[in-house]
Amino acid sequence: MFTGVPLKDIFSFKEQIYETVQDLPGNLIIKEYPTKSASPRTIKMHLEKLRNRGIEADLIIVDYADLLRPAIVRKEKRHELETIYEDLRALAQEFKCPCWTASQTNRSGLNAEVITMESISEAFNKCFVADFIFSLSRTVEDKNTNGGRIFIAKNRNGPDGLIYPIFMDTSSVKIKILPSTGETIDGIMIKTAKDQEKLLKEKYKKYKKEGSSDV
Repeated sequence: MFTGVPLKDIFSFKEQIYETVQDLPGNLIIKEYPTKSASPRTIKMHLEKLRNRGIEADLIIVDYADLLRPAIVRKEKRHELETIYEDLRALAQEFKCPCWTASQTNRSGLNAEVITMESISEAFNKCFVADFIFSLSRTVEDKNTNGGRIFIAKNRNGPDGLIYPIFMDTSSVKIKILPSTGETIDGIMIKTAKDQEKLLKEKYKKYKKEGSSDV
């Protein structure tokens, strides 16, 4: 992202990339674990070791939480995932820094123009735990034109329901927020914050109606 070198050419330009990134401020510490071998407790122990070396984390990124091992094995996976997300939130509070992770969508979100919380796979309870949730959606047409949308699905400390058109080039790992294009989503023209609020209300009205039978 910083060098502009496409992912397919990384190994051919290793020296050039190293010269660029070594002058960037800050430190990036990467810890890798085999799939399902690490739990939030494992991450906590690693952070405590760093703290003992005088290194305080400013940001924790978990790629990704659904592949962590739960502290307690439960009968249903959705309960295990809820526990994992609760433990990560507690980790962020203890070390006083943000903790970011990613989750995949279910089938309904694969080609959706806007991915709402109802499309998050496996455990909707993950949404209750998170303080901030945004989704990134890209249709087939978007992928061909390096486009997409970011939707602020939840925000405890600010506005939500906002939609931002984006430029996204996966070959060089670049994402950029674009000015509003006045596009139409689900029959609603997205131009202002009021339009975005209207879309959000319609989405939640539909979700509440569909989910009322399960309550």
